[in-house]
Amino acid sequence: MQARDERAFEEFVARTGDRLLRCAFLLVGERAAAEDLVQGALERTYRHWPRVSAGQPEAYVRKALVNAAASRWRRNRIREVPLGPHDVVGPPDHADHLLARDELIRALMTLPARQRTVLVLRYFDDLPEAEVAAALGCSIGSVKTHASRGLARLRASTELADRSLPMTGRNS
Repeated sequence: MQARDERAFEEFVARTGDRLLRCAFLLVGERAAAEDLVQGALERTYRHWPRVSAGQPEAYVRKALVNAAASRWRRNRIREVPLGPHDVVGPPDHADHLLARDELIRALMTLPARQRTVLVLRYFDDLPEAEVAAALGCSIGSVKTHASRGLARLRASTELADRSLPMTGRNS
């Protein structure tokens, strides 16, 4: 790879690394596994950087993350471990907000993989439905269905309906 491409890749990683790690964490629920997913996705991206950089590199890496997470879910279907208190990401905050965040992440980890992936890409990464559909290789209608069902399950399994968080749709 040329030095110019090396610099461009390094800048891309510096600019998007935190976002990609947050997305991966929300997909798999474990920081170490999320770091492994991001590392693998970036390795694959690096090998094809000249071609990938001409398009939408962040979308390419995000799709690689989703695919790697899906492969991981298939491999570890039975061995998933619930989140521990040390796995909650984010800056120190008020106790109520931290409890609500922890409750939301725990509830998110109970969703089926496809619903979880749609919610992470749609609401946490703030992607339009068309981009989520492209990343998952499905229709926009399927994205809408998974999002609706996932949000309904989150509402049913948490006390978030009574709180003012954007995920409930009451304040957005």
